Amino acid sequence: MTSSADITRLQALIRTIPDFPEPGIQFRDITALLADADGLTLALDAMAEGLAPGDVDAVVAVEARGFLLAGGLAHRLHCGVVPVRKPGKLPGPTLGVSYALEYGEDRLEMHQGALRPGARILVVDDLIATGGTALATGELVTRAGGHIVGFRFLIDLPELGGAAKLAARGWSPRALLSY
Repeated sequence: MTSSADITRLQALIRTIPDFPEPGIQFRDITALLADADGLTLALDAMAEGLAPGDVDAVVAVEARGFLLAGGLAHRLHCGVVPVRKPGKLPGPTLGVSYALEYGEDRLEMHQGALRPGARILVVDDLIATGGTALATGELVTRAGGHIVGFRFLIDLPELGGAAKLAARGWSPRALLSY
């Protein structure tokens, strides 16, 4: 079980960069955590808590920082990794979902046939904010025939409501840190 000392250690490895990428945004930079072997191990172990090998058939990793966490989680859970990417990044036929942004639209894609019907999926990303990317990924996994067993994030920004939106859909979001 992750202790309060563990949480404090992880928080110390995350920098807050004000006004990036635009004024008013407090960017949570996980670079130092990724570079610290003990911190990264602690974060991955904590993210895998509550799951055992055999509980998950695949970790679905959200571009791009989710990729950095997914391999370690998949190794712990003895399963594979399926990338979810922006359009035009995957070769071959893809399945895609478009979703609304505050000003405009975006799209996520994964390879057709990447998930077998009924596959138990853990969705992983570094951060949840408004939930748009996570909701779109959940929809993509569902359309592909997967069954979401949970979402794991390093960081939640609860004031923006993304985790609550996932929970309202019946999905189980879990984050290690909140800001």
